[in-house]
Amino acid sequence: MTSPAAPRTLGRDGLTVSALGLGCMGMSQMYGAADRDESIATVHRALDLGVTFLDTSDVYGDGHNEELVGEAIRGRRDEVQLATKFSLRRNDRGGMDIDGRPENVRACAEASLRRLGVDVVDLYYQHRVDPRVPIEDTVGAMAELVQQGKVRYLGLSEASAASVRRAVAVHPIAALQSEWSLWTRDLETEVLGVAREAGIGIVPFSPLGRGFLTGAITSPDDFAEDDWRRTHPRFTGEAFAANLRLVDAVRDLATEKGCTPGQLALAWVLAQGDDVVPIPGTKRRSYLEENAGALAVELSAGDLARLGEIAPPGVAVGGRYADAGYAYGDSPERAA
Repeated sequence: MTSPAAPRTLGRDGLTVSALGLGCMGMSQMYGAADRDESIATVHRALDLGVTFLDTSDVYGDGHNEELVGEAIRGRRDEVQLATKFSLRRNDRGGMDIDGRPENVRACAEASLRRLGVDVVDLYYQHRVDPRVPIEDTVGAMAELVQQGKVRYLGLSEASAASVRRAVAVHPIAALQSEWSLWTRDLETEVLGVAREAGIGIVPFSPLGRGFLTGAITSPDDFAEDDWRRTHPRFTGEAFAANLRLVDAVRDLATEKGCTPGQLALAWVLAQGDDVVPIPGTKRRSYLEENAGALAVELSAGDLARLGEIAPPGVAVGGRYADAGYAYGDSPERAA
């Protein structure tokens, strides 16, 4: 295995990115208020540290996040591997609609390029699989963007094994973005193997368990009033107390290793393979710097075995989402 800090390659066609990425969503939504200047400073610090794989989406802050990231990378575009996503849109019922229609692919891509202020996006993901549109149609439209030079590589997010197989029959997929961490190991059951068979790189989001594995959250009262984790199944009621025991065990091993719990959790994800590039999200330079420190944490076979005992698949209490149908999406078969 190469050094955790060495650049990593996603997919078979040569998309090379920093070993650790930066998830930018929290700079615009979900985790309480963000400070614009600090958010931009965090992106700049990331680039200075060599964390050059930036992840955003058109739905984050309803376009705000792409505009923010675009502003932050102005003048430094050549340093960045830029990823964004499409297909999710807020509806008037307080939920999300998924739109994988080819015409939406094209419209969303043009809008993202405008907001980001760039000519090309390095990695373009379908954010969630549309249960009403054959994935072949969606990926076919995404492939046209590659042919037009507007997108370099294609990705999927939270796609099922069947969706992955059908997508790669249309066009190479460089990356699969899905939740993967010490407390969310569902990916390992089926999807991970299928993705690797197809030569697809893995981009784990929420590798710190939505911040829980850092050890900084000890009570539901630690969340701001507008923090969505207040209603998350794993952060409420008895689930919170049960999951806190996992964090305590991670903290104990981190103390022995001379690192923080968050760094240990990230080091575990990084150790899952050279095709794995986690994208922990933060809106603060201090947390970014702590996360980057995970690249220096070396885990022995014994450490990994112990973490496997601490956090076996299924260890977390509570679902990943209140709506269980939000992950590992399938699309309908194409009409004959």
